Amino acid sequence: MANSSAKKISVTEAMSIGIGGMVGGGIFAVLGLAVSLAKGSTPLAFLVAGLVAALTAYSYAKLSQRYPDRGGTVRFLNEGYGRGVFSGAMNNLLWLSYIIMLSLYASAFGSYAPNLWSITGNHTADFHLYASAIIIIATLINYYSIAVVSRIEQVAVVVKLVILLAFVVIGALGLFTSGHVSQLGVSNWESPIHLFAGGMVIFVAYEGFELIANAAPDIEKPQKNIARAYAGAVGFVIALYFVIAIVTVGSLSFASISKAQDYVLAEAAKPMLGQTGFVIITIAALISTFSAINASLYGGAQVNYEIAEDGELPHGFLSIWRNQPIGLAITALATLVAVNVLHLESISTAGSVGFLLIFGIVNLAAFRLAKPAKANRIITGLGAALCFVATIILIGQQWRQNLVGVIVALGLIIFCGGVELWYQNSKKAAKYRAKSAKLAAPKVSRVQ
Repeated sequence: MANSSAKKISVTEAMSIGIGGMVGGGIFAVLGLAVSLAKGSTPLAFLVAGLVAALTAYSYAKLSQRYPDRGGTVRFLNEGYGRGVFSGAMNNLLWLSYIIMLSLYASAFGSYAPNLWSITGNHTADFHLYASAIIIIATLINYYSIAVVSRIEQVAVVVKLVILLAFVVIGALGLFTSGHVSQLGVSNWESPIHLFAGGMVIFVAYEGFELIANAAPDIEKPQKNIARAYAGAVGFVIALYFVIAIVTVGSLSFASISKAQDYVLAEAAKPMLGQTGFVIITIAALISTFSAINASLYGGAQVNYEIAEDGELPHGFLSIWRNQPIGLAITALATLVAVNVLHLESISTAGSVGFLLIFGIVNLAAFRLAKPAKANRIITGLGAALCFVATIILIGQQWRQNLVGVIVALGLIIFCGGVELWYQNSKKAAKYRAKSAKLAAPKVSRVQ
């Protein structure tokens, strides 16, 4: 029993898992995009996205308490809808959404790194070199040792939070001498529909709290601490993003933010700390995105393995190569393709659509399982409704501004549904053929 209790995760550690998952590469990648869409109402856009995340976190907490499993979201979807084409399609979309998130993190790394060390002298070429190299390096580390991945994540969480909190404090102190505080005024707010759509495009910055579900079986006093971990992690990150958005919009002109859109957080440190601040935030971005890629590669490979184990992907995905699921190599290769083909806004849109849809379906699963999960149907139903409405609004708004991102998102959804339908029908056909062959086999009479 001593060994078992020694492995238990405290509520603080569980909260750190959620915070580390959310404050990965997302905020560094999408902050500039958020300002370009929401302008002076960017802090409010983060609050709107945070509200959707908070409602969804409630559903995750209730499902995690009722169905503690390292499969996390995969288990919840299977419990809510049964193992079949629908749950299989959504679980596969979850895996592909991990790939999209990895592309987002690699894109952020590729945008920040050339500001410190240019390889070719051409920012675009440097971007592709850095984005590709960091995926390859992280993949090699995952194959070398999962323990190393864990240690990198533990150190990175502390470093990035210390730097971001310092940025917030110093930025807040110098906010009213920047000359750009007026940009936060209502006259610079976007219309409600654009504000809401802007919040949903950057929803990927909140993706990560669901990692707490994967740790649920190991959390001490789960009936009390699981809910606390979700609430604490999401609440902290909402407050952090809100203040970061205020400091950024209040420190730089919209023109400067637009020019430095891909690395705006580093640029926002210049008015307060000069080039030193720019370098410090850039280093924080590189550490943060690198750790996020490391952890997400491992998480994506495990999701792929869990789906195959549940019979929703071919058993070939259960193959082990160099002590890791084959899904790790496939996830890394797919990420390399995505980050070198898609632009940041398209990646962000596809990722937000994917996770909003999945989270909406998880909220609906919690609504359906309200009695065994002891969940409030009003909260879970509202979470599901908001996610689905947000998905529709986001697709509609981006259809005019970012058609490629919408096509990628819808293409992934259709692809997952089509592949899962084909696979499940193939399994049924194989079982039918095997049964028919057995019935048609000649009977061998016994010699008396």
